[in-house]
Amino acid sequence: MEKERNGHSALCLVLSYPTQGHINPILEFSKRLEHKGIKVTLVTTRFMSKTYHKDASNSIALETISDGYDEGRIGHAESIQAYLERFCRVGSQTLTDLLEKLSSSSNSVDCIVYDAFLPWALDVAKKFGLVGAVFFTQSCAVDNVYYHVHKGLLKSPPSEPQILLPGLPPLQPQDMPSFIYDLESYPAFFDMVVSQFSNVDKADWVICNTFYELEPEVVDWMAKMWPLRTVGPTIPSMFLDKRLEDDKDYGFSIFKPNSDACMKWLNDHPKGSVVYVSFGSLASLDVEQMEELAWGLRKSNSFFLWVVRAFEEAKLPKNFVEETSDKGLVVHWCPQLEVLTHEAIGCFVTHCGWNSTLEALSLGVPMVAVPQWTDQTTNAKYIMDVWKMGLKAPADEKGFVRREAVERCIREIMEGEKGKEIKKNALKWKTLAKEAVDQGGSSDKNIEEFVTKLAHS
Repeated sequence: MEKERNGHSALCLVLSYPTQGHINPILEFSKRLEHKGIKVTLVTTRFMSKTYHKDASNSIALETISDGYDEGRIGHAESIQAYLERFCRVGSQTLTDLLEKLSSSSNSVDCIVYDAFLPWALDVAKKFGLVGAVFFTQSCAVDNVYYHVHKGLLKSPPSEPQILLPGLPPLQPQDMPSFIYDLESYPAFFDMVVSQFSNVDKADWVICNTFYELEPEVVDWMAKMWPLRTVGPTIPSMFLDKRLEDDKDYGFSIFKPNSDACMKWLNDHPKGSVVYVSFGSLASLDVEQMEELAWGLRKSNSFFLWVVRAFEEAKLPKNFVEETSDKGLVVHWCPQLEVLTHEAIGCFVTHCGWNSTLEALSLGVPMVAVPQWTDQTTNAKYIMDVWKMGLKAPADEKGFVRREAVERCIREIMEGEKGKEIKKNALKWKTLAKEAVDQGGSSDKNIEEFVTKLAHS
């Protein structure tokens, strides 16, 4: 169906924070909008546009703005704080320039959907009289924590042994996002995540990358304050409802996966026999933690497929790859969605980034949670205690998950009695995730409502 607004298809600019984990969900949301007749242009930074591999089947148009560091992004800034301040200043100006360029063409913009990490984009949208929709890439539970810190209703770090927030289960301080309980870790990022709420009350829409059935209590509570809609899980359609036939991959990638090697290796292994291990595109493990994880995998006696990015390969124990070649395959990157859907996969050892969590949940894969930082600790709490589709590997007093804990959690999921219940719950969530984006599902209805209101506003 073709949505018309003032004689032309409504056009959305969709602006992402420039990391893989933020572009993936906002890009998938864009594809859903296009499927329903809205024209979409993805906006990223000039540096990111030069480093991406774009899939030929991806039809989303691309425009760029500057973060002030066109030759190297955050790595070329004096500090994280300096990067974010310059991005706000230069990004606002170059986004304004882009809107002026488009307004003088036939591609005048009607709406900006912007990453919640970039609240200044709403100020630009309002200057041009555009609809402004904020897109939260993390769970509503995590967003709720940040909101309470922003309002001064939750101290950072928390002083109470148990934290009670509306819509959330009782949380201990270590269940909070790391920026909250470890304030000194990344103070600039703490300011950024809390500032997501600096002007949220002015947004016309608040869009969240989750689905209602996953977090009903906190969604209901947040929806009392804002025009909040859930639109997830935002993973390629062919892994869920299969309505977007060409949508088999996110379409933009920093890394080139070892696809053939991974899938060929998995094809040679029995159903449910392989442990998949990946810590995403940003998390960096200490050498000691890499060693403990390596020996935990070996002691579990399971087959394993482990993603170790090239710059972290030197952290592996000496001769580990050669000595475990009969049991494991170590690669620099892999097609994660294809791997998670392969029948050989029995569980996923994960850092619990929200994208990885949603992918595993949507595909029915039990998880061993080894959270590292930011929202991952809260996601791990939900994986184990709320959704009950995984185990959180306990860390010692130094913050490391030891090999015995890795081995115990893997064995429990792969072979134990508790693992049977976890696998059953994983399949339940897989069904609910698919239903959310199926025609008439909770997320599909919300996307349809957004499209309809945009087309006729």
